[in-house]
Amino acid sequence: MLEVSGLGGLILLALDIWAIVSIIGSGASTGRKVLWCLLVLILPLIGFIIWLIAGPRSGRATV
Repeated sequence: MLEVSGLGGLILLALDIWAIVSIIGSGASTGRKVLWCLLVLILPLIGFIIWLIAGPRSGRATV
């Protein structure tokens, strides 16, 4: 199993918190938000990468 500690763990924690805040602020349904949050919490590194590639986007428009 992959173990992240020290500075890498702190960076991963910050990225996971950012992902969860973005998921909650997205326009996805409540059920999808819960599933994405669980994925990021249960599998922090892999869940973050999957969310980064395929996760729901925030409601903000990007230019």
